[in-house]
Amino acid sequence: MNYTVTPAEKSTVRIAITFTPEEWAAANDKAYLENRKKFVVNGFRKGKVPKHVLELYYGKGLFYEDALNDLFAEHYPAILEKEKEAFTPVGDPALSVEEISEEKVTLVAVTPVKPDVTIGKYTGIKIEKFEYTVTDADVDKDIDATRERLAESREAQDRPAQLKDTVTIDFVGKTDGKEFEGGSAQGFDLTLGSGQFIPGFEDQVVGMNVGETKDVNVTFPEDYQAEDLKGKPAVFTVTLHKITEKVLPALDEEFAKKMGSDSVDAYRAKVRERLEKSAASRSRNETENAIITEIAKGATAEIPDAMVEKQEEYSMQRMEYSLMYQGIRLDDYLKYVGQTRDEYKKNFEEEARRTVLHQLIVEKLIKELNIGASEEEIAEKVAEQAASVGKEPEEYRKTMDPRQLEYIEGDIKVTKLFDYLEANNEMVKAEAK
Repeated sequence: MNYTVTPAEKSTVRIAITFTPEEWAAANDKAYLENRKKFVVNGFRKGKVPKHVLELYYGKGLFYEDALNDLFAEHYPAILEKEKEAFTPVGDPALSVEEISEEKVTLVAVTPVKPDVTIGKYTGIKIEKFEYTVTDADVDKDIDATRERLAESREAQDRPAQLKDTVTIDFVGKTDGKEFEGGSAQGFDLTLGSGQFIPGFEDQVVGMNVGETKDVNVTFPEDYQAEDLKGKPAVFTVTLHKITEKVLPALDEEFAKKMGSDSVDAYRAKVRERLEKSAASRSRNETENAIITEIAKGATAEIPDAMVEKQEEYSMQRMEYSLMYQGIRLDDYLKYVGQTRDEYKKNFEEEARRTVLHQLIVEKLIKELNIGASEEEIAEKVAEQAASVGKEPEEYRKTMDPRQLEYIEGDIKVTKLFDYLEANNEMVKAEAK
């Protein structure tokens, strides 16, 4: 077997693999032995028909396809390994047969490969720098959200309904004096202020008492989903049966201890520390995105479709996980929007192409600037991870997958790159959003 590799269009390489007569004959014999049990010929036991007889009955090329597949599976990975310094495949090859006979066969694989990226200016550029800070109001808001999450529900007595209460109501809706489909319900639980009903409805239920009946006058929005109700006035006769209120736990020492702190002050400090870490991470992520976006304006690359499609599929998977978290199946969502998976995936094409270009720029700059990660730096990161799970670094490292170490090494290089880019560009504080 011998092969040649030549550059082809749209970031692909053309790999022509030629097999000798002996290799081709051996592959055909192997294909015959693997498939002969599938054929029956009168006068022969099943699986015992000689190869030349089967070829007379079904044609000389009966086993060519299987022989070609076997030869490709055996030799293609080895070729990629030999050529790994020359190119990096990023997708499955398109296969074709250039020549085929009893004497010789040439198989051609057109393989998409990682493209080179041409980068223009990447220093001395004016770029926005994002800085997010944490205020006392942010800490209060986070603590209140936690208390809301841990609140207990109880039936409210001797008072009218308020915002944030959950009320149990019956209602009958009418337009032009007639009831309309879907406009009535009994024993419906509605949280006031949730925005679940059309504008104005919940505000008018506020102030009602248990046992009270009231007409609520509203107008359907112009963009309402039901065509016959768009922009129409309606009257809902509402009867309130029960008011359920949320009782938030007091922000005291007992609550702080439940949250793992010795005092309210210690709990507030813990919340602030978490929020500040999150703010720092957001600041860095948005600044890095601003840097790479500016550099990308002067960069070009012939990105193969395989790389874009792979990124699109990754975006689809993230969306599917997000929907699952909300209790929604992707198939159900696609039915709702009236699109197939492939049709919807195209929504991510522009973002995917941009993401791939950004990745290529980062890889090229790391190589061009000769940025590395020392063993000491990797060990320090491993020690941080080990401490977070209460293990000794040596013990923890033994349990790590090699890919985890590769990720740590890559993360160190990327961090160094953006430190360099931030130091060598004109960083201008972004306006607060």
